[in-house]
Amino acid sequence: MVAEGELLWEPGEEVVARARLTRYLEWLGRPGDDYESLWRWSVDEPAAFWTSIWEHFDVVGERGDGPALSGAMPRARWFAGARLNYAENALRHAEGTAMIFVSEDGARQELTFAELREEVARVRAGLVRLGVTRGDRVAGYLPNIPQALIAFLATASLGAIWSAGSPDFGVPSIVDRFRQIAPKVLIAVDGYHYNGRSYDRSAAVNEIAAALPSLRATVWIPYLAAAEEGRAPQQAEPLPLHTRQVPHGQVVGWEGLRAEEAPLEFERVPFDHPLWILYSSGTTGLPKPIVHGHGGIVLEHLKSLSFHQDLGEGDVFFWYTTTGWMMWNYLVGALLVGATAVLYDGSAAHPSPAALWRIADSEGVTYFGTGAPYIMASLKAGIRPTGLERLRGVGSTGSPLPPEGFAWVTAELPGVPVGSFSGGTDVCTGFVGATVLHPIRAGIIPCRSLGAKVEAYDPAGKPVTGEVGELVITRPMPSMPVMFWNDPDGERYAESYFDVYPGVWRHGDWIKINEDGSCVIYGRSDSTLNRGGVRMGTSEFYRVVERFEEVADSLVIDTGQLGQEGRLLLYVTLAEGAELSGTLERALCDALRTELSPRHVPNEIRVVPGIPRTLSGKKLEVPVRKILLGTPVEQAANPDAMANPEVLRHFQP
Repeated sequence: MVAEGELLWEPGEEVVARARLTRYLEWLGRPGDDYESLWRWSVDEPAAFWTSIWEHFDVVGERGDGPALSGAMPRARWFAGARLNYAENALRHAEGTAMIFVSEDGARQELTFAELREEVARVRAGLVRLGVTRGDRVAGYLPNIPQALIAFLATASLGAIWSAGSPDFGVPSIVDRFRQIAPKVLIAVDGYHYNGRSYDRSAAVNEIAAALPSLRATVWIPYLAAAEEGRAPQQAEPLPLHTRQVPHGQVVGWEGLRAEEAPLEFERVPFDHPLWILYSSGTTGLPKPIVHGHGGIVLEHLKSLSFHQDLGEGDVFFWYTTTGWMMWNYLVGALLVGATAVLYDGSAAHPSPAALWRIADSEGVTYFGTGAPYIMASLKAGIRPTGLERLRGVGSTGSPLPPEGFAWVTAELPGVPVGSFSGGTDVCTGFVGATVLHPIRAGIIPCRSLGAKVEAYDPAGKPVTGEVGELVITRPMPSMPVMFWNDPDGERYAESYFDVYPGVWRHGDWIKINEDGSCVIYGRSDSTLNRGGVRMGTSEFYRVVERFEEVADSLVIDTGQLGQEGRLLLYVTLAEGAELSGTLERALCDALRTELSPRHVPNEIRVVPGIPRTLSGKKLEVPVRKILLGTPVEQAANPDAMANPEVLRHFQP
């Protein structure tokens, strides 16, 4: 065990001097200010702060003469009168490598900014030929490949609206998402590669197209067929065998879409004009279609990538993600700051558990991001990353990173700070995280992000410090949703975040904010362990259990209800070759009793073949709790929104 709060890394004078945040402070005329003072100004004077971001980064567009901020949550409005375009800002850099693509099967491709602009212009012209105009929706059923990035930028350049799902999503899950937004064009692959296997999705594409009567065209990318022929995907045309079942609209290949040269133009749109539609997980209901605006995302990602990841021109940014997770949208934001985005299509553990670290080494990555489970899996597998001479930072998100994960990165990558970030699809960013100006302490998130007034509320709705409370945001951020799709009066949006504290965003996590502004996330507040009146987030429980080598994964559920104590059940998935012996059970219980409390010793430990997770890797605690309290499995969670729905039946009482 590593003590929470143990000092692991401190920035030297050289790191502080070259930090982009230091340069920003100098530009502001506030040299020498500490971070907490800057953060306080950014949330107390949000209009001034976000105006400074526009000016500091010289955002391309017309600022307009409207107020930077008017109104209050949930109807706050930013930069009325401004006009800009995300793609114009992302593609304004003249030189350098814009994108590196790597596939687990060995494929690799680079595009300079000039080459990317040419491809975007071609695809933009192709979308126009298909009838796409401002406000239309373009849907992508795509892995993390260059065509996804190109199609997104082309869509954005027109003022049309992008939405994506990964081809590992089931057909009902994709249809639940795309049918809500009535896309005019679907861009899809015939399959994908994962963990050394190829998965044919051509039949799925036909099913999806059949369920979307709004389609005018389906753009078919023969990703698998081209690989078998040894050709780039854009050089192969779709086979009639695959496409003849598309029921309506024309079918074209990627090569046909990009066939004609054209000038690259940009439709400048209002600040809050829809850029893309992301979705909630959809595990317990229809996925919420979350709409973000051009301006809010441009400003937020410029700020976050520059000041919290310290990225700029010459940097190489890699975050392991699929197109179905908001981290893909964050990853491609590297273009906004002139950095190179590394796109990877494949498994994190193929051909070995060190796969991602090897990509980071071979591509000269300067900032490496992944989910907390990958860092913990690397620790358990005894991985020793090598090379990585250019690496200056490691990021972790998706779930809380235990102190042991912090310590492992520090030990294996001396001098490289690791930052844990937390935020969400809802805001498409992290609202707590790190900077290179902060020391790194085990298990601690160093700061609240600039412009994000994050607080912890007690049960009475009062802010507390040094205590665990509800994570809330009490001032608006530009990247908050501009709306939910098909929610004209904003009722569904307001119910999702503002139903508990009027005018205050409730995120649904437990957080403790320390006196120095650092914080700890303790997991979802709707899956709290409440034992004998002692509330505890599940992340603390997992930290104890999953450090055992015999435990590959775990899930803890408190079945207690209001006014009634329930049972505390621990489910474990065992590592290969391990068994739940009496010795292991006693060791687990002793560790929980000693390191948490006697109240948190489980009533029973059960072995299951897998822990249910969303497609983006989050543990499904709430649906399992519903099953244990009597909800039928088929009603507790949508299997098509899960990575492994087959395991749910093992949680039936």
